[in-house]
Amino acid sequence: MKKSIFKVALIASAIALSGCATAEKKSSYVQEIKAAVDARSAEAKERDVYRNPAKTLAFFRVEPGMTVAEALPGGGWYSNIVANYLGSEGKLYGINYADDMWPRFGFFSQERIDDFVSRTDKFPSMVAEFTDNGIATKGFTFATMPEELEGTVDRVLAIRALHNLNRFEEDAGTMTQALQVMHKLLKKGGMVGVVQHRLPEASTTATQGQRGYLKQSEVITSFENAGFELVATSEINANPKDKPSDSDIVWRLPPSYNGVGEDEAKRAAMTAIGESDRMTLLFKKK
Repeated sequence: MKKSIFKVALIASAIALSGCATAEKKSSYVQEIKAAVDARSAEAKERDVYRNPAKTLAFFRVEPGMTVAEALPGGGWYSNIVANYLGSEGKLYGINYADDMWPRFGFFSQERIDDFVSRTDKFPSMVAEFTDNGIATKGFTFATMPEELEGTVDRVLAIRALHNLNRFEEDAGTMTQALQVMHKLLKKGGMVGVVQHRLPEASTTATQGQRGYLKQSEVITSFENAGFELVATSEINANPKDKPSDSDIVWRLPPSYNGVGEDEAKRAAMTAIGESDRMTLLFKKK
């Protein structure tokens, strides 16, 4: 009887120690994320109040040394943080839209399209400007995923990257292709972190993404249909001040101020709203 009690006590102690170790590990990671966030320029940090990068990456359970793929890294606002946080043992891949997607917008000049396309191959050099920690990097598109990377990625980040993929889904299957690639890249149990401009569920017009917004329910359905399981949701990046009408575009808000022009009163009104209301979702590959 005493041995049995002693055994139970040992198990309970081991569980408690394991819990403490996990908590300490998580606390350490949060501090490391914060260090990477704080190390940036004052200009880069101006948008942190709306983008909450430290809390967002912690919610996505990104850890140093992981292999992470970032969808549509653009100018590298998040790449800067992630590359420094992952460290020399990590890997960071930048996934651009397929080359033939850019002309579909219909308003980019050929010079601009060529610039967008060239960013894929330039991704490693862009990351090198953010850090010299030796992190492994690679750039590719949703149409050119290297087969050797299948099943090697711990996290995919899709931060404000889904609306245009959904915008051309009906014509070119761009969202379907992107979700398939994310699923292929991930290890079993790997996760996708999503931050996306959020359209009110009651909205009845233009939900495809051309206004920059998507409905949270529809994003969840798209991922579930692609073989993912919703793990958690968060209001980290919510902004209740953003209440778009059935015709408002997300780019009317800062930092774009699209359509504001020289109207100072309108600019002040958009500034008072701030950046968009955003869903924050975490999915796991089944």
